[in-house]
Amino acid sequence: MTPLPNFQTVEEAFLYCRDMDAPLAERLDAFVSVLRRLRPALQEGVDRLVARLRDNGAGQAAPRPGDPLPPFMLPDEKGKLVSLEDLLAAGPAAVTFNRGHWCPYCRMSTRALAEAQENVAAEGAKIVAIMPDREQFTAALKEDSKAEFPILTDIDNGYAMSLNLVVWVGDEMTRMMQGQGRALPAYQGNETWTLPIPATFVVDRNGIISARFVDPDFRRRMAVEDLLVAMRAAS
Repeated sequence: MTPLPNFQTVEEAFLYCRDMDAPLAERLDAFVSVLRRLRPALQEGVDRLVARLRDNGAGQAAPRPGDPLPPFMLPDEKGKLVSLEDLLAAGPAAVTFNRGHWCPYCRMSTRALAEAQENVAAEGAKIVAIMPDREQFTAALKEDSKAEFPILTDIDNGYAMSLNLVVWVGDEMTRMMQGQGRALPAYQGNETWTLPIPATFVVDRNGIISARFVDPDFRRRMAVEDLLVAMRAAS
């Protein structure tokens, strides 16, 4: 990796890493390396959270390839209801779960998917993003990422919970997030301090999962290249 500039602020580092001409994984890794310098205590807290989630098997019970993805009907950023059935009417779909509009890794991942929109459409496929934030915040993420695909509100993490993707962030991370001004209760409209594990499911026209990426380390996401290969295979 090319040496990174000596960033002074997190936002400066985020914008640089988000717009790098590089695969998503490299952008994410670059941002994490900067955060380990600028906010070491936070990253150490994230490391402990991820270790706890892994030790408890978080995400392992989520649907797997060969399983049907349970149907959903959720509101998009304009309040319009979007269903899995509608998305699959013309071809396969990628269903992605994000923690929220405030999460830099989700912002970076959503931007990378937006950059691949034309390639996804060329495969006759669609993308949909799901997160627990209310509509005003999903609209903000859509605008920020330049996404043309819908971003849906999963109220109280209900749908993600049905897929065994929801985790409690824990007392330590709650304190750290509050210290950063991350107001999950205001974003989600509840006091649970729960989030979905970031995940991506590629679903064929019959609603069967053909590929998935589930990782309790929210600093990692499915490679866009792998997503395109899976969509091509599911067409």
